[in-house]
Parts: sequence; structure tokens; C-alpha cells
Amino acid sequence: MTLSPVFRSERAVRLLEEHGIWGRLSSAAAQQAEGVQWVAAELGELISERHLAPPADDRPLTPGDGPLSFMQEYFFLTLFLSLFESLGISPDRFPFYARLNFCIKGTITAADNLFDGQSKSLLPLREVEGACFGSILQLMCFERLLRRVGDRAVNDGLFSATAFAEVQRGLLDRMAEIGLLEGSEEAGVSEIPTPRQMIDHVHRVRGGMLFGLAFVAPAILERGAIGERVAAAEPAIAQLGTAFQIVDDLTDFEFDLGRRSHNLLVAQIHHHGSDAERARLARLWEAREAGDGLVEEHFADSARTVLELAREEARASFATLAQLGFWFPPDLADEVVHAIVGIEGVARMESLTTARGNG
Repeated sequence: MTLSPVFRSERAVRLLEEHGIWGRLSSAAAQQAEGVQWVAAELGELISERHLAPPADDRPLTPGDGPLSFMQEYFFLTLFLSLFESLGISPDRFPFYARLNFCIKGTITAADNLFDGQSKSLLPLREVEGACFGSILQLMCFERLLRRVGDRAVNDGLFSATAFAEVQRGLLDRMAEIGLLEGSEEAGVSEIPTPRQMIDHVHRVRGGMLFGLAFVAPAILERGAIGERVAAAEPAIAQLGTAFQIVDDLTDFEFDLGRRSHNLLVAQIHHHGSDAERARLARLWEAREAGDGLVEEHFADSARTVLELAREEARASFATLAQLGFWFPPDLADEVVHAIVGIEGVARMESLTTARGNG
């Protein structure tokens, strides 16, 4: 799972506009945009021009593509920056955090490509033959870019080289933990944990720890009362990441079933589904393939139960953040859960929420 893109439905966009969310995030979005631009510009200092995409080629999303498109791609990074502001972190550190979190997002995206056989790119690199190599090249570039981000901050006197070395170690440790989980599923899984076991041991790693990567640096670099507030906010952000991963499982049900990786909807059906749901799942599990539209047609009841688990995580997350003074309305938690899907998940989410009658 990566951190994007989200809020792809017209309804989701309208919701955030009506509640003034885009406006409240505009300042943080501008700072995150600067971070993306800065990192992309630095790439030209690290690799020769022949490896960069020419201007006429399709390039990764930049702020020039429009504020909505940029926000859809970088919503969570923007939300993190806005949260940092409410926690009292000094604005002079925002460029560093924006650049660092973009590098983290890029690293995770490239690694996810390798696990899932995809080719998403966040850097203006020339298209290469072979999606696997393209992702490896991105990983190598982001590793060097991340160090460059830290070196610039150290040179600017924001913190010491020793402190940034600690940040790098913390990030690598967390990424390794996430990677261990991903690696354990490469050959497929043979057992299906209970839904609660899966949330605690899979989703709090794959989703919660993923979102927590944005807090590795602040947890190390921020001190005093601000550091305490950062420490209090991190578990709430991890809960939001867990909610995002649960929703991701609803979107990726067929894909996960085909490769037999952990999926919460599979677990819910296997352990608590109706007789008809369990029988159909058993056949699909044995066949290791699934057609489109299965969730809406055959597993909607279990899917709505899973969706409610995501809502519970998001509600708890935003309630805690509100107690810490974050401005995001906690009563929008359910709507955020419904909206944090990519374009391929919009129809499924609308089907599940509309059928329930609370859309």
C-alpha cells in the first residue's frame, strides 16, 4: 500500500470543498508542493541528463498539474504538515519535513512496485525498459535524495549530523519491519488469521507503521512540550493508517485473493461470513483467482462489516487529534474512510455505502 492517490470521486471532492477542508490545507499544500519541486530539482544534480525525462514526456505529478490533482496525490503528506503546525513545530522545519516525507513516499512507492509488479513513478526519470529496473532506479535515487535532504538541513543548522543519522536509522528500521511483513507473503499465505489478529499484526504494520514513518523524524528532533505532543499524535496517525489499509483491502480483494496475501475481507468471510460466503470464498481460494465485482455481488455483508472496522479506527484517530488541538472535524471521520480510495475503488465504496443507506 502506498499513500496515494485518494479522494478521487466527485462526491468526495465536493464534501471536502463544502467543509472548507481544501482551504484549510492550502498553506500546507503549498509547502508540500515546494518540497516535491525541490527534491525533483535536486535529482538533476545526482544523475546525468540522459536519464531524465525530456519536457515533452509524461512526468510525475507536480503542483503545476492543478491544486486538486496535487492534493489527491499528496493528501496525507499535506495533512501531516498541517498537523505538525498545530502541534507547534517551528515553521522553519517545514521545508525539511515536506522534502523528507516526499522521499519516504517515493521510497515506499518504488518498493511497492516491486512487490506488486507495478511501475508508478514520482520522479522525472526517463522511462526505461523493464518495470522492475525502473523501480530499482527510483529506489536508488530516493535513497540519495533523502540523504541530500538531511545534509541541506544540517548545513542550514536545523539539527546536527548525528541527529539526522539517528533519523535515517529509525526510518530504515521501520521500513525493514514493514518489509518483513511484505516478504513473508511473497509465496502466499497458507493460514487466515482472525480479523482481530490480522488488524493487530498485519494492518497496524502495513498501514499504521507506514503512516508512522512521517513521525520518525519529529519524534527524534522535537523536544520539550512539542515533542510530547508529537508522541501523543503518532498513535492516532497510526490508527488512520490502519483505517486506510483496511479500506485498501476492500479495494484489493480480488488482487490479494489471487496471490494469497493477507486481506481483512478474506479473514472476515472465512471466520464470520455466512455459509454461502464461506463456500464461495473456499472455491476462490482454491482456484487462486477471482473475477471483478465479487465483493458487491457476493460478499457485501462481510464487506460492510470490514468497512465499519475502518470507520472505528478513523473515528478514534480524529478524536485524539482533535483533543490535541488539530482542526480537522472529527465528525468527518466516516466520510474520510469512504473517500480514501483510488479511482479503481470509487464504485465499490459507493456501492457499499449507498446500499447501507448512510452514504
